[in-house]
Amino acid sequence: MQDNSVDNPAQLDLFDDGSGSLSSVTDSVVGMGQAALRDLPEFRVVRSTRRKRSIQAFRTNGIIEIHMPAKISRRQENELIPEMIAMVLEREARARKGDEVLLHMSAELLGSLLPEFSERPSSVTWRPMRERWGSCTTLDRTIRISQRLNNAPEYALKYVLFHELIHLRIAGHDDNFYELLERYPDKERAEAFLEGYEAGIAGTPDEISLNIGI
Repeated sequence: MQDNSVDNPAQLDLFDDGSGSLSSVTDSVVGMGQAALRDLPEFRVVRSTRRKRSIQAFRTNGIIEIHMPAKISRRQENELIPEMIAMVLEREARARKGDEVLLHMSAELLGSLLPEFSERPSSVTWRPMRERWGSCTTLDRTIRISQRLNNAPEYALKYVLFHELIHLRIAGHDDNFYELLERYPDKERAEAFLEGYEAGIAGTPDEISLNIGI
């Protein structure tokens, strides 16, 4: 998923004063039935009195979170939501890897870690998969990788891909399979990341920040 770094923060003024009492963060999902917001990806608005001058947006667990000051009006909120979502989607589009990247990674992994394999995948593609990270059909040598991993760290993506490449020759998960899997140098690190991702704690999400004056 994307190295977990802040992406190009921008700064503008939102409020002139820094006053206001602290309170617990209000986490509310904006009604998706509103006409102007109906066609947007799933999102959540988080208002907080702790936030004074900035709006931040990032995707976490598949949902775009938009954090904004509690003082902002509902009209401004409805105007800013599409803008912040568009910025997140634009950043994701720039970072998105195509199928050709998977095919190139496959060739590298086969050459370096499975040199004895003569088998080659007939295709390696991204697929919308929620229950698995990847799958391989040994018979026709097709490999599919979950789109959830498109912006994952390279070591985690390559680990899943390496797992599926072994299935080009070994259909099941026997001792021979796991012996080959041990060749992957970042195996434990990748497994820890994938477990954390499933639990929703895979590091700090990428953020887009705005400060606007009113």
